[in-house]
Amino acid sequence: MNEEVQFIIDSVEEKMQNAIHHLEAEFVNIRAGKATPAMLAGVKVEYYGTLTPLSQVANVNTIDAHTITVQPWEKQLITEIEKSIMAANLGFNPMNNGESVIINVPILTEERRRELAKQAKSESEMTKVSIRNDRRDGNAELKKLDISEDMLANAELDIQELTDKYSKKADDMYDVKEKEIMTV
Repeated sequence: MNEEVQFIIDSVEEKMQNAIHHLEAEFVNIRAGKATPAMLAGVKVEYYGTLTPLSQVANVNTIDAHTITVQPWEKQLITEIEKSIMAANLGFNPMNNGESVIINVPILTEERRRELAKQAKSESEMTKVSIRNDRRDGNAELKKLDISEDMLANAELDIQELTDKYSKKADDMYDVKEKEIMTV
């Protein structure tokens, strides 16, 4: 296979991998009912005049499946951390015990679980659309090259195999996430 063709196939695969990485990141933001430190990953705290990620000013841990603790490295940050968690609009009601901030993660209702599963399905579908767009773009690039019909057909087949592989990966990731969301 010539180098230009291989370069196009490799770049298409890289784009498809990026789509999968994006899906993984989106799935982290979809809460599955179990408390995890990742739930607070987007929270920023005012720290000496700068918005700083919560994880850089405190230890964030889980005690059990429904409780997150935030232990600030400087005690004067406790009220600022509480405000930041409320401002992040995550649906949490943080409590301050003077030493740390405790967050009880409410158990998801059946209706909320269905909404989250729908959201996960939507993210999965958008990823598959992105993968198909990468296939289309790759095939268009191949057609611009001065190569034989056989080489073009083989390269398009390679790109289709990548499309199938990454689409299946998105489906498999969704199946795992849906099970995680729907498990009480």
